[in-house]
Amino acid sequence: MNQKTIYFDNAATTRVSPKVFKSMMPFFQNSYGNPSTIYSLGREARQAIEVAREKIANSINADKEEIFFTGSGTESDNWAIKGIAYANRKKGNHIITTNIEHHAILNTCKNLERNGFEVTYVPVEKNGIVNPKDILKEIRKDTVLISVMFANNEIGTLQPIVEIGKITKENGIYFHTDAVQAVGNIKIDVNELNIDLLSLSAHKLNGPKGVGALYIRKGVKIENLIHGGGQENRMRAGTENVASIVGLGKAIELATEDIEGKAKYLTNLREKAIKSILENIPHTIINGDRERRLPGNINVCFEYIEGESILLLLDSLGICASSGSACTSGSLNPSHVLLAIGLPHEIAHGSLRLSFSKENTEEEVDFLLEKLPPIISRLRDMSPLYTQVKK
Repeated sequence: MNQKTIYFDNAATTRVSPKVFKSMMPFFQNSYGNPSTIYSLGREARQAIEVAREKIANSINADKEEIFFTGSGTESDNWAIKGIAYANRKKGNHIITTNIEHHAILNTCKNLERNGFEVTYVPVEKNGIVNPKDILKEIRKDTVLISVMFANNEIGTLQPIVEIGKITKENGIYFHTDAVQAVGNIKIDVNELNIDLLSLSAHKLNGPKGVGALYIRKGVKIENLIHGGGQENRMRAGTENVASIVGLGKAIELATEDIEGKAKYLTNLREKAIKSILENIPHTIINGDRERRLPGNINVCFEYIEGESILLLLDSLGICASSGSACTSGSLNPSHVLLAIGLPHEIAHGSLRLSFSKENTEEEVDFLLEKLPPIISRLRDMSPLYTQVKK
């Protein structure tokens, strides 16, 4: 009999929900027309795209003309950063971001630095949250963009988007937020928050991989990232991925229909798990702010052991978890986020990220909490460092 898989890595990706999958199926074989054609098959596909566009716009209180489909959250981030930088180069060449951003932001900024732009990486505080005053201090006359993620993908911290939005508006600077982890988990109103550009991705909210979107406020001066045909109102070339776009629309509709109820459920699971871990496993550190974090995110470090060993032993029990960002899982270096909040290398190596979804049950969490303490104890018994501590 196959062992049941318990999936606690929803920050890395999520299972496509049955309703989303069902909504996509007609566009693979029946309504397969090219959305740019004028016959009925093409018009069906075009209509489906526009319905999805409107669903996404409604979820963040935007106009549907401000939503542009992309191939991923990473593409959306690249487009936002590079598009603003190159379109506004006459005004200035300075960008402000933080040192805990996703690599889709950090590496894009480093690419711009190699091409003559200047980037300021504002450090976060020990709780993983940036101080808006620190961002304000870095604003210059040539600053054209401030990009701060809505929620961190590793430690789950929620950034002060309200305050940053006010700063950018008062100073006439474009504000972009990578909201890939936040959309579907946190209620977002781009107008209330003064957000000019927002990145999102389908596969983080029970939608398909390979599709995302970028919200671009009307009037924002931005260059295209991909050139070719006239798709997406001549803003993003390439024949649209109709089935996946439909899936994104359905996924975001489902994710936001009871966002408060989902947040409450996930917060209860999170708090139960954190309480048990801290009570039953000594030498444990909670990473990120205790309260200002995503409802389903837990990130901890267990001293004297390495995270990879924890993951392998959990996997042997059918439990899927993470030691950091999925995009850097092949790296031997500790998380740049954990180093940024002040953890030394040896402790940062012992991290475990658990990210719950509404599909997870209390029984699954109970199983984890039963199995995790003996795993940590077993690994520490093999650790020379912990042997010295015990002595």
